[in-house]
Amino acid sequence: MTTANAPARTATASPDSTRNDPVAVVTIAGGHFVHDAFASFLSPLLPLLIAKLGLTLTLAGSLSALQSLPSIINPVLGMIGDRISLRWLAIIAPTATAIAMSLIGIAPTYTVLAILLVVAGISSASWHTPTPVLVARSTGRRVGLGMSVLMMGGELARTLGPLIAVGAVSLWGLEGIWRLIPLGVGASVILYWRTRKLEAPHTARRGGAWAQTWVELRRVLLPIAGIILTRSFVGVALSTYLPTLLTREGDSLLQAGGALSVLMLAGAIGSLLTGTVSDRLGRKRVLSAVLILSPLFMFLFLNVRGWIVLPVLFLLGFMSNSTSPVLLALVQENGRDHPATANGAYMALEFVGGSLITIIVGALADALGLRTAFGICGVVALFAVSFVFLLPRPGGREGGSRSTGSRPQPAAASVGGSA
Repeated sequence: MTTANAPARTATASPDSTRNDPVAVVTIAGGHFVHDAFASFLSPLLPLLIAKLGLTLTLAGSLSALQSLPSIINPVLGMIGDRISLRWLAIIAPTATAIAMSLIGIAPTYTVLAILLVVAGISSASWHTPTPVLVARSTGRRVGLGMSVLMMGGELARTLGPLIAVGAVSLWGLEGIWRLIPLGVGASVILYWRTRKLEAPHTARRGGAWAQTWVELRRVLLPIAGIILTRSFVGVALSTYLPTLLTREGDSLLQAGGALSVLMLAGAIGSLLTGTVSDRLGRKRVLSAVLILSPLFMFLFLNVRGWIVLPVLFLLGFMSNSTSPVLLALVQENGRDHPATANGAYMALEFVGGSLITIIVGALADALGLRTAFGICGVVALFAVSFVFLLPRPGGREGGSRSTGSRPQPAAASVGGSA
């Protein structure tokens, strides 16, 4: 028996490898909500930080990039997570992110603010690498549904997070939002209590053919990288600069935060539906539809005024923020013997690519104006759908999903190493 085949054979031997544990999934999704609610504070508070520190839009965009840049370590965390448990990193992450993001209001300089955001970024990397792998293990064959529930927690966080941030500022001022830190501590305690009996199966710790793993991952990660780098222009422009655009055009901070919440609520609903639907209709079909419609709604948003802006923003958020569950399911299905490594590579592409695009959009906005920059982002996002045709054919490789995209058993089998 070859080394490459050994993990696949031993992985299927674990009776616990494809268990269905909805309570675990909901608990992790709840932790995702708390963690990402704090992580989402930067965008709604950016207008205040720009005014307080006298930042240009390029510098403001660099703040978001600094928060995302530590995700470059995700592949390394993934490799570690396929061998030892990263459960403690996931438990600590909500507290660490809550502390860092709740202190940005008292940061006296750009440098201090940047350090806090880098700390939050490291904490975010520690959260987002192991948790999707644990969810894949806890959902058996319905990986798309599990990823939808997990991502819904994150999208709901980006829905309510801006409102929490703006509400806290209204109550205590920008310097007083540190009072929210106990919420993150509470989430960490609940995660510890719920996951304290989870044990990583030894099958994930026996190693495997790393070179073969990367060869297999390359087939799916290269087209996914193209999708991320093109469709992220719309997502980044909206999630980072929408409140700044609206406040500069006359809306109050509360109105701008509310508009961002509408956008993110739609994304939460989209995240719940797209992963589940892709289990039945196929990953590529769902991705194609979403990636075509997203830039079209961006153009519509830029050309409407008045009350109709909110329903258009809802449709735009539904499309622009709903691809992640489908992409995560594809990554887990193709990760096979090293699912944490696969997820780490995907998260690095997602966050680092987004951070670079944030700076690009900020530079475009400084040079041409925010509204023009939004239009350019929509044009670039039109090219995302072309990369869907480069994805591996469903069922075209051993262990891959069939046309429904609903057979991720090998990936779920070895996932516990990062629980």
